Amino acid sequence: MSSTPSSVVKPTSAPKASPATEQPVQNIPNRRPLKKAAKAAPEKSASAFRTISEVADELKVQQHVLRFWESKFSQISPLKRGGGRRYYRPEDVELLKNIYHLLYQEGYTIKGVQKLLHSTRGNLTNRIADTKAQVEETAAAPSSVGKKRDELQSMLKDLKSMRNLIG
Repeated sequence: MSSTPSSVVKPTSAPKASPATEQPVQNIPNRRPLKKAAKAAPEKSASAFRTISEVADELKVQQHVLRFWESKFSQISPLKRGGGRRYYRPEDVELLKNIYHLLYQEGYTIKGVQKLLHSTRGNLTNRIADTKAQVEETAAAPSSVGKKRDELQSMLKDLKSMRNLIG
């Protein structure tokens, strides 16, 4: 008797594909094939409506934050299409950017922004522009302060030297 059973089948080698045409194969049963990477969306015009996901990506906030802001700020009113899909107008996007700036960069509270929106009748653009101008002036101020300090120090030297001359 031989020691090798006759029912054992020896594996045969499959023909190998050339490395240039070889692609990874997903051999998992009952699975869909892997999705290919999404192509970058073309740029929209400035007057185009934006979806909630586009606005959320632009502001770097979650979509639920935008929905929450809609409930807190009556000035935000996106168009809603079938199925409740939101489409933001360019002026809505600008208002959301201003609200984001006030909340996250200037440290306002929701109530503070609501009061500010009420007092400016929903137009925060001038308020934000004024704030940015003040920040730029403050940044430029140290150079002008330094010049004035130098002038004052030279005057002080002159006065001390005059005092020494007098006696």
